[in-house]
Amino acid sequence: MKKALITGVLLPDNARLTALGKLLRKYSLDELPQLINVLWGNLSFIGPRPLLMEYLPRYTPEQARRHEAKPGITGWAQVNGRNAISWEEKFKLDVWYVDHQSFLLDIKILWMTLIRVLKREGISADGHATMPEFTGSRTNGE
Repeated sequence: MKKALITGVLLPDNARLTALGKLLRKYSLDELPQLINVLWGNLSFIGPRPLLMEYLPRYTPEQARRHEAKPGITGWAQVNGRNAISWEEKFKLDVWYVDHQSFLLDIKILWMTLIRVLKREGISADGHATMPEFTGSRTNGE
C-alpha cells in the first residue's frame, strides 16, 4: 500500500472500499453528497454521470457527445444497466439521452432509478467492486 501512495497509483476499488463504504454503495447512499452539487447548479438530477477527467481524450467523437447535456446523479445508462454493462453501451445510452431529453423521460428515469436502487441492480461490473477503468474504445475495426 505504501508503494501505491509513493507512486501515485490508486488501489483497485475492491481494495479501497471499507465495510462502511460497501454498505453505503450497496444502498446507493454514497450518492447523497452529490445533492450539494445539484443545489449549486453544477450537476442535474438526471443526465450522463460525470466521469474522470483523464477519460476525456479516450472518447470517440460520438462518445464525447454525452457532454452536450448537463451531468447528473442518475441517467439513462444507470437505469439500463448501471455498472453491469460495458463502457461502450453506457456511452450509447448517454448519447441516446442527449438526443431524446424531455421532462417525461426525466420523470421515467427518476422512477426507474428508485426501482433499481431498491432492487440493488447493476451496482458492480462482473469481477469488480464498481467498474473497470475506461481505457478507450476500439473504432474502425481496430
